[in-house]
Amino acid sequence: MKRFLILTVALIICSNFSVAQKNISIKGTAENGVGRKVELYKISDYISQKEVLLDTFRISDDKKFDLRCWANYPMMVTVQIENYSQSFYVEPGRDYVVIIPSFDWTLDEKRNVFLDPEPLPLLFQNIPSNDINLLIDSIDRVIARFVDDNSFYFDQKFHPTAYFFDSLVTTVNRRCNDTSNEFVNRYKIYRLAELKYAMKFDSRRNLIEKFIKNQPILYYDENYMSLFSTLYANSISKGTKDIPVYRLAHWVYNLDLDTYLDSIGMDPLLRNEQIRELAALQALQESYYNFRYYDAEMVIKMIEKLASRTKFSDHKVIAAHILEGFNHRDEQENQEVTDFVLPNVDKSPVSLSSFKGNWVYISFVRVSDPASLSEIETIAYFHDSICAHFNNVKFVTIDCDREFQKMYHFLKNSKHGDKYNWTWLHFDGNYDMLRHFQIYSYPWFVLLDPEGRIVYDVTPAPSTGFLLNAPWRIVQQPEYVPRNKFSR
Repeated sequence: MKRFLILTVALIICSNFSVAQKNISIKGTAENGVGRKVELYKISDYISQKEVLLDTFRISDDKKFDLRCWANYPMMVTVQIENYSQSFYVEPGRDYVVIIPSFDWTLDEKRNVFLDPEPLPLLFQNIPSNDINLLIDSIDRVIARFVDDNSFYFDQKFHPTAYFFDSLVTTVNRRCNDTSNEFVNRYKIYRLAELKYAMKFDSRRNLIEKFIKNQPILYYDENYMSLFSTLYANSISKGTKDIPVYRLAHWVYNLDLDTYLDSIGMDPLLRNEQIRELAALQALQESYYNFRYYDAEMVIKMIEKLASRTKFSDHKVIAAHILEGFNHRDEQENQEVTDFVLPNVDKSPVSLSSFKGNWVYISFVRVSDPASLSEIETIAYFHDSICAHFNNVKFVTIDCDREFQKMYHFLKNSKHGDKYNWTWLHFDGNYDMLRHFQIYSYPWFVLLDPEGRIVYDVTPAPSTGFLLNAPWRIVQQPEYVPRNKFSR
């Protein structure tokens, strides 16, 4: 009995702690969104730019949803439903009420919403006049209007002077007075500083001296971190005035972290140890994608080394986020693809893991898309001969049309449907799977090896001739053994 009471008390404490961690709520109604999953995201930090999922909710039959998260400082969040999203700021202790009006969820079948995004419409209810979204929007509007009205004087072709930027600052300060909300005040200051740098009215050195040097690093404030990442972007990774890029690459390749940090610390703008480490993390992240000079594997090890040695806890977290964000091929090859269960044309569940042990050529298509149909025809041309010669090759087509019936009629009711005699699955609204495979257009192809791992970052389409030279065709030649001339 005593043990039961202790366990009950522990559960109550844990429950109360969990509730205490949710001090922001976003309650809403979606007019025609019943059954769709709503997701709430934030950016972990402005160096790694890693997305963090805060909460999810399936819109109920009464059209309502309820999202919750925790923050101790204003932050930007993103509400996402399928391929549509909207971002806004939230404050600790606030409850938000939104309405999503009737929306055409099939827009992504009419155009590529990744190239031409369609914002998720959110109508906020009963927000106060001092809401940070309204205050920040007013700042942005004043800036945009002034720049638009004086675009000639800001055009770099005509050598504009700082006089016009000073007029912009004066106008913003006059029309958007400082408020009691420090987040908004910082937004105005750092937004104008970024513009001043982008418009070449001030140097990087002067802005760092004014806003970064000898000041605490505000890791929690995205306005500060946005300015920091802007001012230090590519300032180290591409080489400095005193250190050429090939020397930096040499230190990275040899994991010489001490020399790397000491050398960039010779710059007066990087004398501070904390600033230098943060700038180095950003530089190493940039170096990872600079294949001309840097070895990606050694960049990863350099970041791991920095994370293990730093005395700043925030840098350990940022380093971990950077490493998680790298979509590194070698890491992919050491990990199996997450399993997904999808319905086939008979609505029987099929697991992708059931194909393990075979080469699996997955095609993501829409049967209403001409480009997809062309690639499907190419697969049909090669399918039978490939499967006849290689019994460890499987073709899987995942139809990404919203309506299951499109795939069904294409295979069952069309006069040529019987020639597409391989495994067909429907994505069944599984947008997590599409994000996992990074599907942003159709058709798209992914090749898995017999261990269930992705072989290519981008798998070529059948029309490229890929099926004629695919990896499963590579047969190891037997080792040559010289024959004894006296043997029979």
